[in-house]
Amino acid sequence: MPDARPEGEGRMSQTAAEAPASPFELMATALAHDLEDGEWVEVGANLPVPRAAALLAHLTHGPNMTIMLAMTKAYLRDEPLIEEFELITDVRAQRWAEAYYPHDRLLSEMRFRRRGVFFCGGIQIDQFGNSNLIGIGHDHRRLAFRGPGAIGTCNATVHNGRYHLVTNEHSARVLVERCDYVSALGFGDGTPGLREELGLGNEGPRYIVTPLCVFDFHLETHRARLRSLHPGVELARVVEHTGFAFEVPDPVPITPAPSPHELSILRERIDAQGRLRGAAAG
Repeated sequence: MPDARPEGEGRMSQTAAEAPASPFELMATALAHDLEDGEWVEVGANLPVPRAAALLAHLTHGPNMTIMLAMTKAYLRDEPLIEEFELITDVRAQRWAEAYYPHDRLLSEMRFRRRGVFFCGGIQIDQFGNSNLIGIGHDHRRLAFRGPGAIGTCNATVHNGRYHLVTNEHSARVLVERCDYVSALGFGDGTPGLREELGLGNEGPRYIVTPLCVFDFHLETHRARLRSLHPGVELARVVEHTGFAFEVPDPVPITPAPSPHELSILRERIDAQGRLRGAAAG
């Protein structure tokens, strides 16, 4: 039966539906492919890319995932259209929740989530996976730019089993050799065993996912290294827009694009408003 809904009400034109995956859709798919069924997936600030990644994994291969979305523990595989909420505390999300958590309880129970996955951003991310949400400038009393503060990332990146670093802008001002401040510790200065010495009992950051590529970390030096380029992205562009040197494999893998099935789920159920199809910086 034809879809009688007018465009703009959960229905997109055929041209839009057939458009190649955008950088943000590629990012969400790369993250979704790393998530495993049965994990506790903490979306955090409910930003579009991590939100889409968690939901895409849940709707395709993770029926037993615990998805924490807008302060809810949610099972959403039967939802035809998953409404977006700008604020993580929006109580309207309770309508499809199995449980709703007050913010303080969610934070206090974080230490129990050894199979948890978290997504962390940063106004700076450096070559050792350290993230800075505090500010830019070497004098903390007179910052050139003030960030939002750690906003829970310092403990969420420790108490969950692993986490990913995600940035919507691939530029040398974000991807830096050394963060001005560290709000979420990655591998520090690369010293072997640092996380263990500090009692940070998880594996640390796994990937840095950007609009141009995916970085992972060398197992011994803990420096970022190129894992894959997104389709159509030239290596020279990544080098030009990255503020630290990085190891490059030969040949360079290409980030897998979403399948037609995954793309339809993203565009029709997860991101009907098209936020992921907007332009990405970098």
